[in-house]
Amino acid sequence: MINLKNKFSEVVFFLLLNIIAAQGIAQNNPIKLIVLDPGHGHATYMQGRMYEGLDPEVYVYAPAGPEVETYLKSINGMNFRSSNPTKWKMVVYTGPDYLEKMLAEKNGNAVIISGNNSKKAEYMRKSIEAGLHVLADKPMAVTPEDFAKLKKSFKLAHKNKVLIFDPMDLRYDISNILQKELAAIPELFGNLKNGSLDDPSLIQENLHHFLKFSGSEPARRPAWFFDIDQQGHGITDVSTHLVDMSQWAGFPEVILNYKKDIKILSSKEWPTDLTPSEFKRVTRVEYPEYLKKYLKDSIISVLANGEINYTIKGIHAKVTVNWRYREPLGSSDTHYALMRGTKADLELRQGVEEKYRANLYIKPAPGVPAADFVSVIENVKNKMKVKYPGFDIIQKDKEWIVIPGEFKRTNSAEVAIGYLLNNAMPAWEIPNMIAKYYTTTKVIGLKD
Repeated sequence: MINLKNKFSEVVFFLLLNIIAAQGIAQNNPIKLIVLDPGHGHATYMQGRMYEGLDPEVYVYAPAGPEVETYLKSINGMNFRSSNPTKWKMVVYTGPDYLEKMLAEKNGNAVIISGNNSKKAEYMRKSIEAGLHVLADKPMAVTPEDFAKLKKSFKLAHKNKVLIFDPMDLRYDISNILQKELAAIPELFGNLKNGSLDDPSLIQENLHHFLKFSGSEPARRPAWFFDIDQQGHGITDVSTHLVDMSQWAGFPEVILNYKKDIKILSSKEWPTDLTPSEFKRVTRVEYPEYLKKYLKDSIISVLANGEINYTIKGIHAKVTVNWRYREPLGSSDTHYALMRGTKADLELRQGVEEKYRANLYIKPAPGVPAADFVSVIENVKNKMKVKYPGFDIIQKDKEWIVIPGEFKRTNSAEVAIGYLLNNAMPAWEIPNMIAKYYTTTKVIGLKD
């Protein structure tokens, strides 16, 4: 674990990581992946393309069935695609003793865990005990009991000198990056307002759909995805990304202490209903026995939606998760984010007007003179163009639209590789993961 002094920025840290990572690659010390019981599409997140420092041979341990078959089909599709095909060599074991086999053979040094959330705590603990790094898809905890186990896993990982990391893809979207960077410019944004329960200063919302298409065929979800005892409540699942965004953008590089800095004010959740035909189209199966407790007149009610109101260091925040059956033609999953400053609001919208593509807007706070704001916008524009050639801010009525310009794309896989090659993360990453899962799991049993 590297403790950074305040004078070092996160940018400098990652430059150092890249230099050391290159040295690690030169010493032929690559990351060898193990994929354990893949049950979610995120199991492929490290395999979208070939990465330097990542061994092309990947070992897979899983029970036989449609979930591992879906994962392998996805990898095979990437290996044989016409544009930039991958070259993964998959070594697969399927059998009832898959976990014991993985631990005994230990054919890698980092394990990807992305599947049934009720199994994650055990998978993580045993992997860490075996001396393996853990790359776990969110959520790593869905109940207060899971949160207690997660804290123990972090302590064990520290003892065994391995890392636990949950990739947060929203961090690498340019609109979110720019929202964070513009909020760090005092003359434009000012400071985060304290806000209130009715008017939070940090708002994160997203909309997801159960039925999605991969080409002409709908993507398959396992039946357990609709069981909150296995998948978790919606309020503890995808809200992980939203809580992470509020921490990452609102308190960059700040080490959060969940016992002192996070206060849950209220929460609520509500269901999305599916008919038998809708459920079968998504899962390819009839209702299994364990889901019948959620049925009423053959309709299944899934507690997929939720809202959390809380404060981070006294700043009011709200996250809202929504799920619907299927996305309308031409639309997609969407993300909304608002940061309220003393001088301006930074609002990320991804609706019909934006053609479902994320757009960042700047709106002056009440009382800020228009003439003063225009001059500030020009100064900010000129500074940002140095980092992002082509960057622009265009006025539209009483707000401004941000044009990102040119930027170097990265993703959570590249960041994870840097972490693992160096067995190090920024000082804030682990405590803020703990704060994040405290926030999402504390609400279970506390809902309005």
